[in-house]
Amino acid sequence: MIKRRILALVSTAVLMAGCQSPSSDPQVQAKEHEFGCMAGTVGGAIVGGLVGSTIGAGTGNVLAVGAGIGAGGYIGNRLTCSS
Repeated sequence: MIKRRILALVSTAVLMAGCQSPSSDPQVQAKEHEFGCMAGTVGGAIVGGLVGSTIGAGTGNVLAVGAGIGAGGYIGNRLTCSS
């Protein structure tokens, strides 16, 4: 139950980060892109870890969490850091 709430909150925060309005200042754009890139990577890792924690038990659970963190971080990075 708590994991679902955390997952919902993190997912909402990551989605809201993508709704920022663009700025015309190049320095501000660079900072926003950097923040969005970090937020996507960390958010993806958190969501992946939470999803992985629902799989297996014992050592299998630990491996699933690790794989979820890695895959979620990679996917979040690829989605938010492109271009």
